[in-house]
Amino acid sequence: MVSHELAFTALLVTLVLILISWYKSDETSNSRKAGTPPLPPGPKGLPLVGSLPFLGPNIHEELTNISHQYGPIFKLYLGSKLHIVVNSAEMAKVITVEQDESFANRAPHIAGLATSYGGNDIAFAPNNANRRNLRKVLVQEVLSNVNLEASHAYRRHEVRKAVKYVYDRVGMDVDINEISFSTVLNVLTNIIWRKGFVDDGTNYANLSEKIQKVICRIVEIAEGLNISDFFPMIARFDLQGVERKMKDQMKQFDKIIETTIKERMNSKSTNVEETVEQKGRKDFLQILLEHTDQKTGTSITMTQLKALVSDIFLGGTDATSAMVEWAMTEIFRDQKVMKRVQDELEEIVGLNNIVEESHIPKLKYLEAVCKETFRLHPPIPFLLPRAPNKPCTVGGYTVPEGATIFVNVWAIQRDPRHWEDPSEFNPDRFLNCNGSTEKWDYSGTNLTFLPFGSGRRRCPGIPLGEKMMMHILASLMHSFDWKLPNGEELDLSERFGIALKKKKPLVAVPTKRLSDPSLYM
Repeated sequence: MVSHELAFTALLVTLVLILISWYKSDETSNSRKAGTPPLPPGPKGLPLVGSLPFLGPNIHEELTNISHQYGPIFKLYLGSKLHIVVNSAEMAKVITVEQDESFANRAPHIAGLATSYGGNDIAFAPNNANRRNLRKVLVQEVLSNVNLEASHAYRRHEVRKAVKYVYDRVGMDVDINEISFSTVLNVLTNIIWRKGFVDDGTNYANLSEKIQKVICRIVEIAEGLNISDFFPMIARFDLQGVERKMKDQMKQFDKIIETTIKERMNSKSTNVEETVEQKGRKDFLQILLEHTDQKTGTSITMTQLKALVSDIFLGGTDATSAMVEWAMTEIFRDQKVMKRVQDELEEIVGLNNIVEESHIPKLKYLEAVCKETFRLHPPIPFLLPRAPNKPCTVGGYTVPEGATIFVNVWAIQRDPRHWEDPSEFNPDRFLNCNGSTEKWDYSGTNLTFLPFGSGRRRCPGIPLGEKMMMHILASLMHSFDWKLPNGEELDLSERFGIALKKKKPLVAVPTKRLSDPSLYM
């Protein structure tokens, strides 16, 4: 019995020594090549699992703390995969500007591949002609100024519905994220399926409920830790069922899209093009279907169409609603900020009027509030991970081909070298001396502020997302005064996920601010 125990112990020690030797060999392999810079510094971690066991739920904060020890670029192994974390604007410039083409590929996780129909979308597709073509269709056709203006009435209608919803609950608790999420979802449903939906008597409201149920479930699944993402060798076993669960939800989403497309294409009513007077009045689905029919110079496949619709819904709802919630949280935290927001609204909009999109460009302080919110609470703290298509040198270190690259926007936008009192919520930092915010935009050209990324992989949905966030936030702050429920304190703790959300949802009690009841209808 003792001999068996000794043999087992010897075997275990041998295996551990082999793993340690393999780990050290793998870690130093690049530095052994003559003339090749070493890998960036970083925590050693454990054999096989790397630093994975040591990371807590708020990964963005922990990786920022690691950067304080190892510098603006460091490595860490999560499972068997090498990750390179970039934590300064200077290093981000190398990744997103100077070597943007080399770093323009994605390192998609399993859930992302499932929601993008195997990387056939814009978010997770590799940097190739298909992705560039799809982005061109989205930016120049779907999200053009003409089409955004044409969908103005739908955004207005849904925001007014949200105001009416809150008005009916004056004096009661209102979940800010919930009302924002529903409003954004309804807007997107409107502008994509403008004609409505026909499915065995299913009405439009039921369509929105179906989509919301699927999206919420997708977000819930994707926010969990998937071991298969960190150990590709065992990914085919799908031990946690993430891939299976996600594909089940995408089947539901697929059914909604395909049924809608079938209804549109087989409609016996007058052809849409014959009834539409100008291109700007077409809904997003009609525009995309024209590209699948190759009626334009840029064609897309039906799979790409569905993946693009998935991008619009998943990218637009969760992040926008989270940012409205964060902005209101920060406004509630400082009564001086709240007063300035409402004073500006009173001056620009008036207490005898409702907020219109035409007011938004004039709301400079509220715009600064939104930008300061994006600075402190970027919706995707690491952006979507990149992967170089060849070995590169960044900051004097080697970044191997295929490594997963995190651009730590959360750390960059709190860097005290570029931001005075970086943890303080101060919208004035985004206002020039003349009260404008022209120096700052969401284009990612100023690499100290890049909540939507920079370079080739910058988020293309910024114009629509900005309109929605500003309109919802302005309407809620103009139409109501707000307070926390009795006994409640403001909670600013974060929950890391697809979007950086509040750990505890913001629930507030509205009171009527405008004297004319018709302004709430």
